[in-house]
Amino acid sequence: MSSQALARELRASWAFIERNFNFTKRYWKWELVFFVYTMANSVTMGFIGKGIEAFSGTKLDTSYLILYMLLGSILWGYLSILFEIVAETVAWERWEETIEYTFMAPVRRATHLLSTCGYAILYGILRSGLILVVVSVFFDLDLGRANFLSAAGILAVSSFSFVGLGIVAAVLPLISPEKGVQVVHIFQALLLMFSGVYYEIDVLPMWMQQVGKLSPATYALRGMRASILEGRTMPEMWNDVWPLILLGALLLPFGLVFFKRMEVWAKKRGVLKRSG
Repeated sequence: MSSQALARELRASWAFIERNFNFTKRYWKWELVFFVYTMANSVTMGFIGKGIEAFSGTKLDTSYLILYMLLGSILWGYLSILFEIVAETVAWERWEETIEYTFMAPVRRATHLLSTCGYAILYGILRSGLILVVVSVFFDLDLGRANFLSAAGILAVSSFSFVGLGIVAAVLPLISPEKGVQVVHIFQALLLMFSGVYYEIDVLPMWMQQVGKLSPATYALRGMRASILEGRTMPEMWNDVWPLILLGALLLPFGLVFFKRMEVWAKKRGVLKRSG
């Protein structure tokens, strides 16, 4: 790629990121609703951990369990928003009635999709950080043993695999304008169930444990808890790090290629513009 072509793609990438942030500002009331819902869910998970003491009838140190539940909720909030934004890229284009302009623009599809991923990562980190600040008001969080460098590493590595999953899922609204978005949410719910967001996957039936091992969220959650609750380093968590690297290396390029091929199919079938 020439320097001029690279500069054009970079300008287009920034334009897509800026446009998505403008969408967020335009629909700020909806964003506020989703933020409050996610925040309430995280606080609720923390109180469930705190309520174990009341159920047991004895004095327990529930700080570990509270942080365990909160980490699961907050990290899942980040990963799910990453997945949703990327997976609903086509649905948003249809909603804004810009799908024909976007898909006919002289911009590489990889630039379009990866720019959306970049926006999703920035927005997800910002929202998760705000939720953590709010949650800290309700609970006295003990982060003395936390290894934040390892936590940042797990967050970065897991983002690639979830971006890849999101691009694969974005094919569903592309080929099925009527039901695609609903199927995306079903897929997200299955990830939640199999990945051990609020529990260890060891409590699941054996066949569900085997499925859970295919989910990047399983390793992301386990690695994040190990780094925050136990202060472990990235080399010490290699058994959780290498699956994330492998899944990211497989899912991201596969998602880009798969989306491009299905885009060609959708254009030939005339379903790209149809709104259901």
